[in-house]
Amino acid sequence: MPEQVPRRPIDTARLRTAVESANLPTLAMVTFHLTGDQRWLTDPFRPSRSPGLGPHDSGGFDDDTAAALRAAAVEAVTAWSGGAAAAVPDPEPELLRRMLGTAVAEEVPDEYERLMREDMGFAPEAEPSPVPAAEVAGRDLRVIIIGAGVSGLIAAVRLQRAGVPFVILERRRDVGGVWLTNDYPGAGVDTPSYLYSFSFFPRDWSTHFGKRDEMVGYIADMAEHFDLRRHAEFGVEVESADWDGDARRWTVRAGGRTWTGTAVISAVGLFNRTVVPDLPGLSDFAGPAFHTTEWRHDLDLSGRRVAVVGTGASAMQVVPAIVGRPSHLTVFQRSPQWIAPNAEYFAPVGDDVHWLMHHVPYYHPWYRFRLAWVFNDRVHPSLRTDPGWEHPERSLNAVNDGHRRYFTRYLESELAGRPDLVEKCTPTYPPFGKRMLLDNGWFAALRRDDVELVTDAVARVTPTGVVTETGEQHDADVLVLGTGFDAQNFLPGVEVRGRDGRELHEVWGADDATAHLGITVPGFPNLFLMYGPNTNAGAGGSFIFVAEAQARYIVDLVARMGRERIGAVEVRPECHDRWVADVDAAHEQMVWTHPGMTTYYRNPAGRVVANSPYRVVDYWAMTRDADPAEYRLDPLP
Repeated sequence: MPEQVPRRPIDTARLRTAVESANLPTLAMVTFHLTGDQRWLTDPFRPSRSPGLGPHDSGGFDDDTAAALRAAAVEAVTAWSGGAAAAVPDPEPELLRRMLGTAVAEEVPDEYERLMREDMGFAPEAEPSPVPAAEVAGRDLRVIIIGAGVSGLIAAVRLQRAGVPFVILERRRDVGGVWLTNDYPGAGVDTPSYLYSFSFFPRDWSTHFGKRDEMVGYIADMAEHFDLRRHAEFGVEVESADWDGDARRWTVRAGGRTWTGTAVISAVGLFNRTVVPDLPGLSDFAGPAFHTTEWRHDLDLSGRRVAVVGTGASAMQVVPAIVGRPSHLTVFQRSPQWIAPNAEYFAPVGDDVHWLMHHVPYYHPWYRFRLAWVFNDRVHPSLRTDPGWEHPERSLNAVNDGHRRYFTRYLESELAGRPDLVEKCTPTYPPFGKRMLLDNGWFAALRRDDVELVTDAVARVTPTGVVTETGEQHDADVLVLGTGFDAQNFLPGVEVRGRDGRELHEVWGADDATAHLGITVPGFPNLFLMYGPNTNAGAGGSFIFVAEAQARYIVDLVARMGRERIGAVEVRPECHDRWVADVDAAHEQMVWTHPGMTTYYRNPAGRVVANSPYRVVDYWAMTRDADPAEYRLDPLP
């Protein structure tokens, strides 16, 4: 359950100062909780709908309404701190639904009530009953977690709560996963920090969108808080995992060593193997050439000609971060990206906001909910195809076409006076067809005289530069490959043999991984995947939220094995096949199967293997409780 603000005497003068920086829709919900006064749910205290992806702190209120709200909040919080009871400490379902819709000024589906009741701390979080210590010791119950990134650490915390021993095997030098790897200039989160964070480990974020070093520190602090490093072995790159059906155990091997466990949780992530294009002449380049994940921090770019291949998320963060240092920067674009404005991308989170999070009851959960609604599922309905829509080549439906007009207007305003860049940067495919990116100074960088955007395909590399398919040579002293990751092959580099010696990648075939709920595969008992096939939230939002749901589901099954003396759990093939068929059918109606773009979301055959077609709330409900009927349960003798 999320931590609650402790009741204590409050500095009213400090409170009056802090509420000047408050998110006013959030403050209205706080005031209603404390007073029960219905006027805070009605006009003029209903906020306006957020026009974009920002927190919309003003709520659209005029000055007089804002002042009245702040004054009432100060009075209510002061009374609460002095001992007054909250009038609405635990809203009834119908009332909570009304509050959710009021807070974001739009209709929120009813099913969000159950999710947010738990996430906001109004109901206990689902926790499995702990496994008796005697059962743990008697059968040597142990879980092997592969990977110490976000997913692996969440699984570890859940196992710890359930009393199940575990070991974490991590190939890198420390915890952090993808955030440890990606240390290029400008690296950071493109989901708001107060959303992209563990529900059980809050943080005072320095900026609205955390940068890489702060994320690494946050993850490290979480591992320290829960004493997880004690269970980890670093510098271990797992090579294989083999299931022994007689012993009902997995054996994991790496570097000549072995570990055995009752279950294996793969938390290797989706973005763990880089893509380096097979460009003729790449090895002959005379200067430094490296992928963004292998950034040369010893390299001074000042006065050099730098070429960046790629315009995806990594490249889009790198270019604004280094622009101005090279004498010339050439960016090679395969396809343009849709880019959303966000005024808070670099904005600091002030001390007043931190103070509100710590001292004002209900403030943090309501602030987090508003971010979750905007970044998670708000846009999802517009990503479905309208069969009667008359412009299917450019958009999916009327709302999606409105998004296209909005993003196009922003692009044209940022590139005003540069029709050449407008033409190069305007995508032809529907918005959200590829990962939506936030403008972190990208358009401003492209407008510079020392930056050139090249849209001709790269044909080869020479010792002194890059040659496009038109034959034009672009001279460069440094070559940066912002070419992303292999996100279509899961568990790369690990040979996994399940029941009857079947190898997992042979079962999947090339680029076509499947798993029930993205978590379990028939024929591979007691093997669980995190960030598995069809679990990437393509519409955006926080994967940490998804990872917490997956860990809860997995540990539910593992704890059940311990409590009920089950030797193996294996998903039934018909449940797996039904899930895959439902996913594929749902994707036929979603933007990610649109033919107008290439994307890492789908494999060469056109099947979407990375993204989930479902809303976050849907996936949360699917993984809320493990259904034993979906599994073959092999009892111990």
